[in-house]
This record gives sequence, C-alpha cells and structure tokens, in this order.
Amino acid sequence: MAHPHIDESIRASTNHTVHLETTEGAQAKAQMAARNGFLALLLLSLLSSPLPSRAQASSSSLPINVWPKPTSMSWAEPLMAMPVSSSFRIVGPSGNNPYLVLATQRYTTLLFTERYRPIVRPAVNVTAAGDSIRSLTLVVSDLSAPLQDGVDESYVLEILPTGAATVTAATAWGAMHGLETFSQLSWRSVSGKLLVAAGVRVEDRPLYQHRGLMLDTGRTYFPVLDILRTIDAMAANKMNVFHWHITDSQSFPIELPSEPRLAEMGAYGEDMTYTVEDVTRIVEFAMSRGVRVVPEIDGPGHTASWAGAYPEAVSCAGKFWLPDASDWGSRLAAEPGSGQLNPLKSKTYEVVANVINDITYLFPDGFYHAGADEVTPGCWQTDPSIQADIDNGGTLSQLLERYVRAVHPHVVSKNRTVVFWEDVLLDAAVNVSASLIPPATTILQTWNNGSNNTKLIVRAGYRAIVSSASFYYLDCGHGDFVGNNSVYDDQRSDYDTQGGSWCGPFKTWQRVYDYDIVHGLTAQEAKLVIGGEVALWTEQADATVLDARLWPRASAMAEALWSGNRDASGGKRYAEATDRLNDWRHRMVGRGVRAEPIQPLWCRTRPGMCNLVR
Repeated sequence: MAHPHIDESIRASTNHTVHLETTEGAQAKAQMAARNGFLALLLLSLLSSPLPSRAQASSSSLPINVWPKPTSMSWAEPLMAMPVSSSFRIVGPSGNNPYLVLATQRYTTLLFTERYRPIVRPAVNVTAAGDSIRSLTLVVSDLSAPLQDGVDESYVLEILPTGAATVTAATAWGAMHGLETFSQLSWRSVSGKLLVAAGVRVEDRPLYQHRGLMLDTGRTYFPVLDILRTIDAMAANKMNVFHWHITDSQSFPIELPSEPRLAEMGAYGEDMTYTVEDVTRIVEFAMSRGVRVVPEIDGPGHTASWAGAYPEAVSCAGKFWLPDASDWGSRLAAEPGSGQLNPLKSKTYEVVANVINDITYLFPDGFYHAGADEVTPGCWQTDPSIQADIDNGGTLSQLLERYVRAVHPHVVSKNRTVVFWEDVLLDAAVNVSASLIPPATTILQTWNNGSNNTKLIVRAGYRAIVSSASFYYLDCGHGDFVGNNSVYDDQRSDYDTQGGSWCGPFKTWQRVYDYDIVHGLTAQEAKLVIGGEVALWTEQADATVLDARLWPRASAMAEALWSGNRDASGGKRYAEATDRLNDWRHRMVGRGVRAEPIQPLWCRTRPGMCNLVR
C-alpha cells in the first residue's frame, strides 16, 4: 500500500484545508503581522537583558535537525517551540504555479498526518497555551522559472517567536525546499501535540545543481508506485534529478507510440511495461516535487532487448555472453544478455530516430541520456557485415563514431543536451573523437576509476556528473548473479575481499558521505562538475528490497551535495552526522520509506557510547 501522502488525490482535512491566498492584500496582512510581531519581540528584548543568543547549526546539539543540513541555520536561545493551530494555512504567493499549489496542499496534509516523535525527546520550551503558529507565508520572486538544470533552488525560512512564519524564495522550486524544511522542524509531543521550532532562521542553497539518483528498470521492472515513492523520498532529501535508466539488454519496458514492437517483443511481459500514461504520471508527480526526470535509452551497447522486434539491427543477439570463461577478452557483453545495435544497418537509424522522437516528446527535461557505455568489441566482431567492414580497413571506433554522428545531432535538434557515459570518450578499445561530441552540447557521466576519470573529463572541457562505482554504486557488495560460478567455493576467509562482487565491497553510508566529487581537481576544473548521482543497477534488486538499497545511503550523498560533508573548520563531519542520520532515517520510515538502520536504537539514546574513539 502506498503511503497516504504519495497520492495526489489526498487533500487536507476539513479543519486543515489549504488556503492559497492569491491577493496582494493577504500577503501584506501576513507581512504586517510579522513586522508587528517582530517589533513586539524587540521591545520585550530591550526591556529584559541580555538579548537572546542564537544557537548555530554547526554541531549536532540541536534537538531537532533538518536533513540535508542547511547552509545556515540558527535557533534563538532559550530554544522554544510553538503549537500549530488547527486552522493552520499556507498563504501562497500572488500568481499561479500549479506544481507549487500541489506542494502546499501536500505539505499541509503531511504536517497534520505525520506522527513523528524524535527518538530523543527535544529539550525545548513550549510556549504558553494560546500562542500558536497559524500560517506559513510563501514569497516567491519568479513563479514561472522552469525546472531545469541550474535553476535557483535557494530559500530563506523564518519562524518568529510570535508565530509568524515565512518562506522567501527566488523560484517555486526553492519554495518547495523551504516547505520540506518547515515540515522537518515539526514533531509530536508525548501528548500528541503538534509542535514547530520557533525563533528559527534558515538560509539555504545547494552546493551542486545536479543531485541525482539513477534507477535501472531495464534489468528489473519496478511498479509505478515504487518509482513514485522513490521520487517522493528524493524530494524529501532535496535531491532534484531522477535518472531513469529505462531500457537495457534484459528488457525494453517502455511503450513508444512510434515503435510499439520494442515493448511488445522486448518487455518481460505485458503487465511489466510503462505506458504513455504511466510516464506522464511519473513526470508530473516528480515536477510537483521539484524533481527532474532524465530518461536514458542506452545504445548502441546494452540493446539485446531490441532484437525481438528488429533482429536485423542487432549484432550477436542470443549468443552466449562469455564463450571462454578463462578469457575475459572473449566476452560478447559485460554480463549475460549479449546484443549491440549494428551501426552499418539503415534499420538501426530508422528505429533510433523514432525512439529519440518519442522519448523527447514524453520527457520534457533538457537532458537526454544516450548511454554509449560498455560497447564490447567481441559482439561486433561476430557480425559478418561488421567483420567485412573491418577486413576492408574499418575500425570499431569508426563504427561507434558513425552511430554517435547520427544520434548526437538528432538529440540536439530536439533542444536537448546529450548525456553519455564516460566510455564514449575514455574507453580504451572503442571510443569517439571529441570533435563529434562538443562540450557545449554534451555532458559526460563518470563511473570508473574514481576521481581520475573525472579529471580526464573536465580537463577535456566537458561538464561532469560523478557516479563513481567505488563510492556511489549502491548495488555493490552483494556478490554476483551469474550461475555455476566456482569463485564462492573457497574455504578460506573472505575477509577483506570483494566477495564475488566486481565493485565490492558494500558502499556504506559513510563511504558515500565522505566522497569529495571534486577531489584532485583545480578550482577551475571543479567548476565543470555539476554534481553527482548514486546508482542502483538492479540485477539483484527488485521492489521488495528497493527502499533499503537506496536509503539512507542516498541521503548521505544528498547532504554531501547540498551543503557539503565538512564543518566550518574544514574537517569531515561524518561523526556528528551519525545521530542526525539516525533521526532522519527514523522519520523516513514513519513516512513510509523502508530505509535500513545504520545503528541499533541503543546508540542514539546513549550519545557517544557507540563511537570508536571516546
């Protein structure tokens, strides 16, 4: 069953109905109340010395925290909280942004339906009966700013001790982040009273514009509701890009109007496809949460699933992937499921053009991920037409260039930036000339060799998305899925080994959190790194384990890319992040996300007792 706040059809209850006031008078009234409240507070503070201090969110000492940690957060001392009025409303800005309207409705519902109680009871003063927070005013400078790469996501949240609360943002997308922060500053008292921290000011903006999560639905089909829940959790973590790796060699699960046979012949089953309506639902759901959906249709490698519909366009389809188990160089694919599009066949370009046309129509985002990873020489070399081309002096790299020369300009003609995996430029055996993929219209996503490949990419002038397998691959550490593998028949200790996983060991949340995606780069090179993505390849994952594989490890990257992984002195802050992540994981579970635990509950209730060093 989906968590209640997933469904857009759920609205606030009668007593908590969202009231979006769109007149300037409503905003002026709220702002006047805030000013009057501030003057009253100032007068009281002048009559009683000394002035209250403000606790900065530079340590883990705050009783209620926000994840990811804001750029700047202060809480006036003595720390106080106020009840939320049963008639609480969100006062929207003048003008109309339908996605922000949905967000305000959703957060009002969440505020009253969530039953979050912190693991450790907050030590705060609760204001006297009669004082309460009655509204949250949104002030947005540009409601029409589109959700796109580099959009301003900054916001300021202020909750005065008078009960006046305001989110000020440049765009609707920043305002959504402010709403999420406000929701995380709320909790239920022991008696069940809804409280919100008061005397708080948050000034917040992300370090990186691209904070993503990649989900592979080509190897495993995930029901739409699982995808929606994942996107909802992303938004709560202030992640803004859902990279949807839709197809792969194992299946082609998306129904395309111009190429219906691809899904008919390539999906696992007719009940395991994504319809046009499903795609629209996912894209709109994500937009209402400030999350972009970037589609990936991989090619020319990883395309065995195309062979059912177009066998003439796919090389080595149906052949055993590793003819000689003792010779990795004999492989026809990186894993079971061999098949690559043949760049010499006209049918290849006819089908690919239709796919690009349909995908760019269905997905409005400015990025189109065209894959181009792991093009395996052995596969093309088994194809008679390609072997004849090689015999006549052609090369495999020229074949890939022929493919990219057709795909790249077609995608660009759709007003899209093309994203490729790093292999298209850096693969040792099959690659293309940089002249075919101009940096102005191309972004490269790195996954191999850690920061070394990131440096190679940015040094060549490309923008980079970092998904280093050594840090950000969340499928690693679960062994391998190939059968009759003798590697496990070993009676020796497997301590300090990869455990059969090519990218083992398991990437802990600390490993994810501590990664510096611009490590080893100059300040100028670092400017070309637009962000990063955690990735879940799904050979050994399905809906039953999805949440635990992703969360809270994806949360660790979310904070590192939002506000960094270092404290004010420049030291890594993983130590103080532990309690905060425990709390955030606890809250996510309450919201219907089955995130895995990072410590026994005993640790959180006994601060410091589970540390390695006293």
